[in-house]
Amino acid sequence: MVDEIAEPGMGTPFDAIGGEARVRELVDRFYDLMDLEPQFKQLRATHGATLDDARNKLFWFLCGWLGGPDHYVERFGHPRLRARHLPFRITSVERDQWVACMWSAMEQVNVPEALRKRLEESFLNTADWMRNTPD
Repeated sequence: MVDEIAEPGMGTPFDAIGGEARVRELVDRFYDLMDLEPQFKQLRATHGATLDDARNKLFWFLCGWLGGPDHYVERFGHPRLRARHLPFRITSVERDQWVACMWSAMEQVNVPEALRKRLEESFLNTADWMRNTPD
């Protein structure tokens, strides 16, 4: 995935975002928004009582996906995103809420605009691919 969002000669998106601390900040803001904002309630309902496990897994995944350390792969092997999400009902509603929540989080933690634009497209494409239930 990092290849589709990398800018030639600009280093990795992981570097552009600011490394692990900034990825953690983004992930934490994403899950805070999901937990607090009513417009994300259907998405939040797919996650169970606590978000701790999801926070860590998304952080580990995004680090590697953005071109940094492969924490997720080291712990769990290949991400197999779609297969790992099949137990969860994902319609266009959950897709749209996930994308809106991530876009808000990126904006609120001040992900550089050029990188944010590239990530928005990649996140949207991935989220759309994750849909597994017709609307």
